[in-house]
Amino acid sequence: MKVFLARFKGTKDQVSGKFSEEDQLKRQVTALYGLLSSIYGSDKLVLRAGKLEALQLMRSERIEERVLALQKLVFEDPTYDTLPTVAEIPAILESIQEEIADTIARRTVEEELEKKIGEKMIQRHEDYYREIKMQVIKENAGPENAQTLKRLAILEKLDSKHLAASAMEVLRPASFAEVIGQERAVKALLAKLASPFPQHIILYGPPGVGKTTAARLALEVAKGIKQSPFAKDAPFVEVDGTTLRWDPREVTNPLLGSVHDPIYQGARRDLAETGIPEPKLGLVTDAHGGVLFIDEVGELDPALQNKLLKVLEDKRVFFDSAYYDPNDGNVPQYIKKIFEEGAPADFILIGATTREPEEINPALRSRCAEIFFEPLTPAAVQNIIKQAAGKLKVAMDDQVPEIISEYTIEGRKAINILADAYGLASYRQQQAGGDESILITVQDVYEVIQTSRLTPYVLCKASDDSEVGKIFGLGVAGYLGSVIEIETVAFPARSPGQGNIRFNDTAGSMAKDSVFNAASVIRKITGEDISNYDVHVNVVGGGRIDGPSAGVAIMLAMLSAIKNQPLPQNIAVTGEISIQGKVRAVGGVFEKIYGAKQAGIKKIFIPAENIKDVPVDLKGIEIIPVQTVEEILRRIWPQNRSCLAS
Repeated sequence: MKVFLARFKGTKDQVSGKFSEEDQLKRQVTALYGLLSSIYGSDKLVLRAGKLEALQLMRSERIEERVLALQKLVFEDPTYDTLPTVAEIPAILESIQEEIADTIARRTVEEELEKKIGEKMIQRHEDYYREIKMQVIKENAGPENAQTLKRLAILEKLDSKHLAASAMEVLRPASFAEVIGQERAVKALLAKLASPFPQHIILYGPPGVGKTTAARLALEVAKGIKQSPFAKDAPFVEVDGTTLRWDPREVTNPLLGSVHDPIYQGARRDLAETGIPEPKLGLVTDAHGGVLFIDEVGELDPALQNKLLKVLEDKRVFFDSAYYDPNDGNVPQYIKKIFEEGAPADFILIGATTREPEEINPALRSRCAEIFFEPLTPAAVQNIIKQAAGKLKVAMDDQVPEIISEYTIEGRKAINILADAYGLASYRQQQAGGDESILITVQDVYEVIQTSRLTPYVLCKASDDSEVGKIFGLGVAGYLGSVIEIETVAFPARSPGQGNIRFNDTAGSMAKDSVFNAASVIRKITGEDISNYDVHVNVVGGGRIDGPSAGVAIMLAMLSAIKNQPLPQNIAVTGEISIQGKVRAVGGVFEKIYGAKQAGIKKIFIPAENIKDVPVDLKGIEIIPVQTVEEILRRIWPQNRSCLAS
């Protein structure tokens, strides 16, 4: 357009001398119309003229009317009505040219701007397209790269390798028929769990007697009962209380669940960026509708136990966070539901412990039924060994079960001893190059015992002999009963009335009191003054007797030594002795009876007040309740009245 205007002015200068003034004006007007046509286009110029009422003027033969049309078209003003004179036309054409020049300049600037805008838009479009493309590629590829994929391949390769199953996995009981020695406990467990109204339960007992296995099997039995609340897919969630840790700030709590606030590591990135806390559900929710089994429940942190009690009451676990805003529209519905309604946690708690009941949280005990698993007898351990040998399909010498039962009262430990002996037998057979079936010999078992530095569990064994000044008392530690060998010697004092009594310093003050009580009782029932003798009472092994339950046994050993009367070595005695010769009740009678059976005791004297603690289906041992020491003496020495006062 600029070039066109320049040419237009040059043409005007060239023809100024050849044509008349009117011809020059006509040529200028025609040139201006051509310029407008090139600017707007012919069709648009006609439409523009029609709107501005300049169409007839534009087609006129008169130069004045054509100039007037130019004014309307260029200045876009339909109010121009006055025809210019010929003398006014040059000045008008000059102003029209200036306006056209401004229009052309404005259009040029607009075109350049549009061009730059277009280029920017294309660039932005390409950048946006590239960003979307990278995002799609990233989503398809995920977080993986060459290094992570390589490590994944290594893990998968490792996962494809498997050793043979351990002996414990192969020999784990698959039914209650394989749980040996716990018939009473199993019956009680099923009565409380496999019913329409199952109860929370605490299982007490020594380790390795089948508490965990029995709980798992009980749930499977409960699923098969018609009125049972447990569904076929009810979960059994197992956790060890000794390894269960938590943060008091609730940053982490694997048992009950926790909230990962945006400022803490662990919250999801998309939630952290929007300031939304994320609840992490715990094991109590995983166990919803099933059983939560906590082994060593007594080892749980006391504060965590109290929180668990709240969940047992509400059957839901509630979460809280200072970052939660219920009015925030960005909070996902599941998070809002958890914060407002809590997470479901309706389960049955089964806790197992080797602690005494008195050491367990009283509030927890009050909400749970309590079941006591019994220590395994030698016969039960032997049956476990025979059952395990059958599963391993291995032969063994007849003495093997009895030997193993002498070194442990735990079913788990007994199986481990058998598995080690099996390994020795298998190695021996391979060295010999034979293809015969494996035989576990007595030598294999003793080699395992020596390598593991095992000692016999029962050091005191009953016999059919009789000895002076020696008797078996009964003690209990935890859930395990044992026999206590008490021996006494008595010598006439060098000077009458100046004898002394010596007793183990490690036995404890209550046991020493029992010695002096025994001296008073001996004088009462026999008339013998103990001060006329030097008496030495010894607890073999130097063990501590924590309590007065060995009082009767100490009195019998002292009396036997003073009167030189032998005591049967197949009997045991427990009970506190009063200075009047009465036999008082003691604790742990149930466990003491099992400890006596392991030692081969045939007869036990217990306080009459403890008769209710004796198992109703007890076999293989005679329990004799007594109220006074005279009753025991009449049974031990029925033909000898010299031990009683005349």
